[in-house]
Amino acid sequence: MPPRKPSIPNPPKAPSRTSRSSAAPAPSVALYQQIKDFIATRIQNGTWRAGDRLPSEHELVAQFGMSRMTVNRALREMAEQGRIRRVAGVGSFVADEKPQANLLQIVSLAEDIRRRGHDYQCKVITVERISATLEIGSALGLATGESVFHAVCVHLEDGVPMQLEDRYVNPRIVPGFAQQDFTREQPSDFLVRTVLLDEMEHVVDAVLPNRDQAALLQIDPTEPCLLLSRRTWARGVPITIVRCLHPGARYRLGSRFRTDGNSVTA
Repeated sequence: MPPRKPSIPNPPKAPSRTSRSSAAPAPSVALYQQIKDFIATRIQNGTWRAGDRLPSEHELVAQFGMSRMTVNRALREMAEQGRIRRVAGVGSFVADEKPQANLLQIVSLAEDIRRRGHDYQCKVITVERISATLEIGSALGLATGESVFHAVCVHLEDGVPMQLEDRYVNPRIVPGFAQQDFTREQPSDFLVRTVLLDEMEHVVDAVLPNRDQAALLQIDPTEPCLLLSRRTWARGVPITIVRCLHPGARYRLGSRFRTDGNSVTA
């Protein structure tokens, strides 16, 4: 069934000279921003839903009387922000809502993706046993040069990379980590299932990927990313340190909680 193509509501009429002179002057809004606001409003109020095709550049030019360059800039910026997706030769569509990870919990990415009716896949880049650097050894309570597990995975949603996971695990506590099949069960799910974690630390940074990371995530090295760094403990013993890199246009991080310390449940 072809995507539903929404009609284009008429833009609000310009105020008359009388009303304009009697009202306070409105702040100047760039022309391309007017197009972005027009599209964003109709997405937010549900007029246009995920998967709906947007009016073409030609239709928006005719509707608003603006140049094609102005319309193109508005659509390009909204695509970069993840609000819409553009398909060459086909058109622009309302993008699916970006998944959001809870900063206060370890959430199963695989379960979250499948819950939304999408296909989940874990691509294992490497699982190895290496010598701990000073940084990793200190973070896991190990001596420099001591053995540590290292795993790199790319998590995909409908074939699109959503997260690059770079993880180090304390082999004293999880000796069987490297023998697991992480194409069947992602590393965080395995650790939550097998180790009673009772403490964790989350730090989020805005970063640019290096070339290798950008290639694995299938993005440009200039595209901003969210880096979630997590450490976990069990009875005061460090278990794992992991860095999860997410393309900013595909993912967001956030939490909701009560000020009295109790969690908010759906």
